[in-house]
Amino acid sequence: MSETETPATRPIRTFHPRRGRMSSRHADAHAALWSRLGLTVIDGDRTPLDLVELFGREIPVVLEIGFGMGDATAAMAAADPGRGYLGVEVHTPGIGNLLALTGELALDNVRVAHGDAMELAHRIAPESLDAVHVFFPDPWPKARHHKRRLIQPSNVVLLRERLRPGGVLHCATDWPQYAEVMAETLDADPGLRRLPAAPHGRPETKFERRGAAAGRPITDLRYERR
Repeated sequence: MSETETPATRPIRTFHPRRGRMSSRHADAHAALWSRLGLTVIDGDRTPLDLVELFGREIPVVLEIGFGMGDATAAMAAADPGRGYLGVEVHTPGIGNLLALTGELALDNVRVAHGDAMELAHRIAPESLDAVHVFFPDPWPKARHHKRRLIQPSNVVLLRERLRPGGVLHCATDWPQYAEVMAETLDADPGLRRLPAAPHGRPETKFERRGAAAGRPITDLRYERR
């Protein structure tokens, strides 16, 4: 527990705490790049995050929540050099892998945060993000765990407020029941407008491949801030 956190204010986690051993490739990338590209998220820290300082220039920024191993994030950043990608994850091997990919591809538009994405969102100024990506968040399928789902009304409000007018909140899941709840929650937010279905415009993730192998359809939901 951090110094600014109490049992009464401790955030409800929207993720499983995950620890894993980094490979030598990941560890080497972390040692070489973390001081320049990394950001540690501390619970309860509300210090404003200067995105211009973080990226070293003024650039539209995408917040990528839960990037897994980072392969899709690196591919999007490589194909979209005019925007900055701020990825946040709790899985340390994934952090190491995204750092390794960033170095190997010589990407200058990727920054990597370690910690709770919603705690990080509190540090980002309103109307400062070009997009927020929430791809394949933990569905927390058991009813007693539904309060831990990331797409909750209060979280949606926080994320929507961080978007510039016209900015896009893009969610994806391969759990049909969660997709229904996501759509209901996002449709109910008065500050969001659902966008028409668009051609597949992002790299395939391992979750999509697993879902396809298991016969689970992918639901993409895209909303624009009014």
